[in-house]
This record gives sequence, structure tokens and C-alpha cells, in this order.
Amino acid sequence: MKSNSKIAFGGGCHWCTEAVFQSVIGVEKVAQGYVASIDENNTFSEAVIVHFNTNRVNLNVLIHIHLLTHKSSSNHSMRNKYRSAVYTFSEAQYAEACVVMERYRLDLGQDLITQILPFSEFKASREAIQNYYKKNPEKPFCETFINPKLTLLLEQFTDYVNHNTLSHLKTNEKYKTRNSE
Repeated sequence: MKSNSKIAFGGGCHWCTEAVFQSVIGVEKVAQGYVASIDENNTFSEAVIVHFNTNRVNLNVLIHIHLLTHKSSSNHSMRNKYRSAVYTFSEAQYAEACVVMERYRLDLGQDLITQILPFSEFKASREAIQNYYKKNPEKPFCETFINPKLTLLLEQFTDYVNHNTLSHLKTNEKYKTRNSE
């Protein structure tokens, strides 16, 4: 039986986050845009909503991917634009995310700045920048910032990656060399 769910992630540029989650098996749709939460986090920040099949990929894996593919343990001056967050859609999902994050924090042995926040609102990006990586894989931004994240995804989560969408990285010597050092 197919079970659909959704979760939202913010961290770095939504082009990067979108490309990462579009490469994960079980992710059926990634909506790129801006997410707001409540209270002091009610401003919009770059993020994606990930629609996924829980029979193919679980929340634990998705959160781990998110934490490894952006700077989840360091603060910087652009955190208003790039809020490091997991946006949940229910109290049960919030509780599960808290358990996953605590387990990951203990495994990592350092504090995380990533917040777990209730989802409030979403504004989609303009059409011209949606699916940015799929449209522009050869652009310098994609090669510099997105490809290393996708290579990490291939290395750390190989069983959850749609290898057909990332086959160009497996044959690219520049990325093999950079990530083998």
C-alpha cells in the first residue's frame, strides 16, 4: 500500500536542496520556493517541500540527507535567507523529527543549528528558477555548489539514490578526485 507524506527543508540555496531531493528514490515531487513558520520564524526563507512515499524512503533518511548536505552545525550571516530547518506538518511528524535530530546530534558529537519548526506557509519560486539543476547542470553554480552535494549523496546514501539521474557524476573525473581526497 502506497503511503504519501510531505516534509519541508531549508538550509542553503533552494536550488541545491531541490537537486538533492529530486535524486532520492521515493521522493515523488519537490516544490521549490520559500517557507515560513510561526512566531519569530514567520518570515519566508528559501526551502523545499518534499513529497515522498514512506514505503520507499522514511523520514529518518530524509532528515539525515538534509543535515549532511547543508551546513547544519554552523551559523552564518545569511541565516535569515537560508534558515536551517525541518518544517513539519503534524505533531507526530514533529516528534519523530525531534528523535531523529537528537540521535544524529549524538552521533555527530556536536550541536546542530537546524531547527524543527511547524510549517505555516509556502510561496513557490518563479517558474524560471524551478528545476534549476535539471535545466542547468553545466552552469558554474551547479558544478561548484550542487555537484559536490550530489556526490556526497551518492557516497553516503547510495541505496536511496536514483543512479540514472546522477550518472554524469560517476564518470566525471573532477568530482571523483575531489571527493577521494
